[in-house]
Amino acid sequence: VQLVESGGGLVQAGGSLRLSCAASGGTFTSYVMGWFRQTPGKEREFVGGISRSIFRTNVSDSVKGRFTISRDNAKNTVYLQMNNLKPEDTARYLCAANSHSYGIEVPKTTSAYEYWGPGTQVTVSS
Repeated sequence: VQLVESGGGLVQAGGSLRLSCAASGGTFTSYVMGWFRQTPGKEREFVGGISRSIFRTNVSDSVKGRFTISRDNAKNTVYLQMNNLKPEDTARYLCAANSHSYGIEVPKTTSAYEYWGPGTQVTVSS
């Protein structure tokens, strides 16, 4: 499956952005979808994810209450709605797909995801 993120950009602190990740070349409903972020010199950090069909979500404590994840299986797209953005949210945001988790499991580790998009840059100014 190929993944392409969009929707990044420059925003002031307190603002909002919605990232999209479009999938192609696979059966979208077969994948758990995750969002990660990365800054130079640091490990990729789990932001959140959403299960295949029941749409259970799991978001990290650092973004809980500000970020929400959703998916539209008809459009083969997963979204990351980011509200009340902070300068520390500045990063490259990547979406990822996992084909082997079952049920409502939403893995948090990078090694659990086989497919990755190139990412989209989000910069939050203070």
